[in-house]
Amino acid sequence: MKFDDVKKLHQKKYRSQFGFYLVEGEHLVLELQKAEHGLDDITLYVTEEYQDWGKRFTHQCALVVLNKKQMAQLSDTKTPQGIIACVPLPKAAKLQQANLQGERCIYLHEVQDPGNLGTILRTLAWFGGFRLLLSPNSVDPFNSKVVRASMGAIFHVPIELEVELVDLQTRFKRFAYLDMQGKQIQSTDFTKYQCYLFGNEARGVPTNALSACDADAFTIAGSGKIDSLNLASAVNICVYQLSS
Repeated sequence: MKFDDVKKLHQKKYRSQFGFYLVEGEHLVLELQKAEHGLDDITLYVTEEYQDWGKRFTHQCALVVLNKKQMAQLSDTKTPQGIIACVPLPKAAKLQQANLQGERCIYLHEVQDPGNLGTILRTLAWFGGFRLLLSPNSVDPFNSKVVRASMGAIFHVPIELEVELVDLQTRFKRFAYLDMQGKQIQSTDFTKYQCYLFGNEARGVPTNALSACDADAFTIAGSGKIDSLNLASAVNICVYQLSS
């Protein structure tokens, strides 16, 4: 790719057009090296002090040395570290592979906050055994804010994009979701589902969609002094409960 095209990858439409996204900083590039797939066709853009990092990848990758002015043009941070990887987007065929035996799915309906999504990815990667499904109109998981917030977890969690809620009924027989009037998640019944539904930060899961599914309600017990939990906090508590 031309350097001017790489600079455009901070915008979703160009990530989709060119099929690549950017990974910036030492920690994220180190996490990228641990990934089990997606290591082909990587290009490392580095300043002089990072020239030897290309040797750390088991797969061959291209190395392009930039001056600090060029790195600042490519970077999405105020103080660039001097290393950015241009990484191919996961192939759709891989994203939509059949569920692995024993794998649970977390479905997010129109999640909007990059920090929430990045935090959720970190939790799913920590516990393992989870697949993330994102509805249309959700924040792009490959934008730089989500990638940074995930701290590299995005490389270790299978993600499916543009998954319609109605289409889940052909893949799963029963669903669980959160509601203040539901059974407590400590119930053993909570662990008996393959897919767990979580809604938009403000609107939740559409009630008409829930009524069309065989969906059971559960709740996270609290003191009742506030109306709701942050989306990422709710998902994290549920995933912990499922992994206990």
